Amino acid sequence: MMVYLIGAGPGDPGLMTLRGKAVLERADVLIYDYLASPALLDWARPEAERIFVGKRAGLHALPQPEINRLLIEQARKGKLVARLKGGDPYMFGRGGEEALALREAGIPFEEIPGVSSPIAGPAYAGIPVTHRAYASSVTIVTGHEDADREGSVHDWPALARSASTLVFVMGMKLLPEIRTRLIAAGLSPDTPAAVIHWATTPEQRSLVARLDDLPDRAREAGFTNPSIIVVGEVVRLRDQLNWFEQRPLHGKTVVVTRAREQASDLAAGLEELGARVVRFPVIAIHPLPDADAVDAAIDTLAAYDWLVFTSVNGVACFWDRLTATGRDSRHLAGRRLAAIGPATAEALEQRGIRVDTLPQTYKAEDLATAMLEHGMRGQRVLLARAQAARDVLPDELRRAGAQVDVLPLYTTLPVTENSADLNQSLAAGRIHCISFGSSSTVDNFFAAVDPKAVRQAREHGLRFACIGPITAQTLAGHGFDCDIQPKRYTIPALIEAVSLALAGPGAA
Repeated sequence: MMVYLIGAGPGDPGLMTLRGKAVLERADVLIYDYLASPALLDWARPEAERIFVGKRAGLHALPQPEINRLLIEQARKGKLVARLKGGDPYMFGRGGEEALALREAGIPFEEIPGVSSPIAGPAYAGIPVTHRAYASSVTIVTGHEDADREGSVHDWPALARSASTLVFVMGMKLLPEIRTRLIAAGLSPDTPAAVIHWATTPEQRSLVARLDDLPDRAREAGFTNPSIIVVGEVVRLRDQLNWFEQRPLHGKTVVVTRAREQASDLAAGLEELGARVVRFPVIAIHPLPDADAVDAAIDTLAAYDWLVFTSVNGVACFWDRLTATGRDSRHLAGRRLAAIGPATAEALEQRGIRVDTLPQTYKAEDLATAMLEHGMRGQRVLLARAQAARDVLPDELRRAGAQVDVLPLYTTLPVTENSADLNQSLAAGRIHCISFGSSSTVDNFFAAVDPKAVRQAREHGLRFACIGPITAQTLAGHGFDCDIQPKRYTIPALIEAVSLALAGPGAA
């Protein structure tokens, strides 16, 4: 029986503390508010119960007393409860109220601080809240006050004469009043001020203006909650230090269609460059249910001269069966290894195996050419691959005199996801690029989305990115040209190509 009050941070999942992540991974029950990054929920165990209590400005799915009761009720069942709250639980987050309720009920608890948006938000907008040349203190102020208290809880004259950096949270509705009260209390109308919207997330944008102009400028630019208001001389540093919004893909949205277990490298690379990534897996990788043929091939592996892998998935599935039959990489001794590309070769190297053949470009035709240079007449080849794949490689090797046995290891199945949100975003022009890592992702994507929405998105400038020419040909079969294709058919090269296309000259 234990309750952890965990600060989820301001939005960027990378700002979650290691302690908070470790508790999430062990929790039996996860009770969470509206979060800027739902990705945090993925750290919980699949079997952990998830309970959404829906607290955000203007929307409380569950009143605070009921949340307190829920925490106590779950803990008394003997469960480890993770209460996940945006920012820091004790920074305007009512975490103190929850902690007192737990204490009164005799429930043990721990508060795990989170990175708070009044600090992280300005930092991500290039505004240090203190600086020796501008401000030696910072005052954090709630932008909406307790409705049950009479008068203002703030000493406006003290705030105005403090020379502190002033950071207001949850204050957009009262921004005109904040401006008026500060100026009436003696703060200069030309004091630099800023508004930061969706701080630390890919949707972040910021605006700098004079204090007296800030409400009008923010309204004209469409700034709403959640936003942070910063007032003070430190705001002058924003143009020099605004690193986050200067990343090449900031403000761009890219759809990643790869299988969930394959998407991490591509998604992480795009996010590192500032993109908002929409994970929309349209395929799932499934090992074939009958492993007898794979096990038989492993038993007779010594009869083959070559073992060929055409994907990382093939390596993983083969190794699963190798391990399941009580063997390891030593069982491959004496076999020559070929891989279709560097990612597949790296997957083998991670298991202690170096490949003998790797083509210069990464498609079946080029792998066949590279292997033919070794002389294939009379060679026995075991080709480990997907159940459905092109027959270019085995056909070329057989023509050269090799005996080729094709070993299907896995299949790719379409994933049925709720595409309503994606269709809406496409039609509204909010998607800038859709990436495809294989022909199957292309086919399944167009089976899952509304073609009309895709055509509308193209009118708004949507671009398609394909990892290689075969995938691009499949896209052409659906009536669309490929706009972005790297010279090297790898995930790092695809990330670079997308970045150059979306952030380069003439990018929308």
